[in-house]
Amino acid sequence: MSDDQVQVVEPPVSENGDSNAVTVTDGRTGKSEQLAVTDGTVRASELRQFKTDPEDFGLMTYDPAYTNTASCRSAITFIDGDKGILQHRGYPIEQLCEHASYLEVAYLLIHGDLPNEKQLENWRYEITMHTFVHENLKVFVQGFRYDAHPMGMLLATVGALSTFYPDAKNIGDPEERRMAGIRMIAKMPTLAGFAYRHSQGMPYVYPDNDLDYAGNFLQMMFKMTELKYEPDPRLAKALDTLFILHADHEQNCSTAAVRAVGSSQVDPYSAVAAGVAALYGPLHGGANEAVLRMLARIKSVENIPDFLSSVKAGNERLMGFGHRVYKNFDPRAQIIKKHVGEVLEVTGTDNPLLEIAVELEKQALDDEYFTSRKLYPNVDFYSGLIYEALQIPRSMFTVMFAIPRTSGWIAQWLEMLDDPETKIARPRQIYTGHRDRDFLEGRKAVGR
Repeated sequence: MSDDQVQVVEPPVSENGDSNAVTVTDGRTGKSEQLAVTDGTVRASELRQFKTDPEDFGLMTYDPAYTNTASCRSAITFIDGDKGILQHRGYPIEQLCEHASYLEVAYLLIHGDLPNEKQLENWRYEITMHTFVHENLKVFVQGFRYDAHPMGMLLATVGALSTFYPDAKNIGDPEERRMAGIRMIAKMPTLAGFAYRHSQGMPYVYPDNDLDYAGNFLQMMFKMTELKYEPDPRLAKALDTLFILHADHEQNCSTAAVRAVGSSQVDPYSAVAAGVAALYGPLHGGANEAVLRMLARIKSVENIPDFLSSVKAGNERLMGFGHRVYKNFDPRAQIIKKHVGEVLEVTGTDNPLLEIAVELEKQALDDEYFTSRKLYPNVDFYSGLIYEALQIPRSMFTVMFAIPRTSGWIAQWLEMLDDPETKIARPRQIYTGHRDRDFLEGRKAVGR
């Protein structure tokens, strides 16, 4: 071991099968310490004790994008990427999609347990009674340019909710926290519907509280001159399933943003607006749009072999395959695939991209090049096809993601507030710039 290395040695496994410490030896000083291992992690702050002299700050960890850093303890969502497992509060996503509604899953995420019949009835009632937004918010949306992106409008209006509910800043009040969650889950579809109608140059549609959550959103999107919009129950069910699949997904970019901003003890509307902003980015919320663009470039089933050869050569990217967490199949993809054909049957849409998608998946999964790299379809591979079948424009795809993810953001925010270890997020850095420069000498160097 060279003198600038730190050696980590795991101790033998104890009789009960647990190893509760690692021995770390600092090659610079020869000092060795045992660091406690809890839940497969060591506390980064424990490395601070390794110093070369008393003035040394101590060792830090360097982990760009937090690829190997646990930033919190959470009991909300469990993912085993190697086995393709996704569970919310211990319940498999497959069972939730088959037996539960989105609002029931939202209750589960936030409260920790499934609601009984009375609790679910009250929960649905409270959500339904808060779907309307203040008329000033409608005026706010009307102030955007005709071609404003719906996600930008959603970002602004979610943040604006904090001005309509100023008492929400009292985050220590349990009732204020509870109402903030209800309001956001209830009003997010309304704000999304307003953003869509504005982008289409159509009059806004108010909520219809006779409809369920997904059906109400469909009517706010698509109601025209009919007195009563009646969504096809199969479409509402497919959309509700999509909402469940997107409700929460552990510590992703937008959830980490909600927690980081929320750690400043800002109001929950502002914290969730940070999540919307993170989701706006194409690397987080834009994957299903990229899938559709890829399928359009392929053009036909006959071109798939050449396209896959281009992927292997590094000239193309296989969008909608692979996932940073899942090293096996994405369980959400298998669920969503079942609804594609049904939605197309209801809408009467003859989408040639579906044929390409099905064949592309088949050929890729028959190719050892992709399976050896654990490139399996993820949830984004088929979700865009469903949205297109529903005649939802691509500019709205990320908005469709934000609506259900709100319940996950709220659950994560509430959990963060109750965590006694929560502190304001303040990462460290490795400084790589100049030091101790002289200002006047700097001016001389640039000829001033």
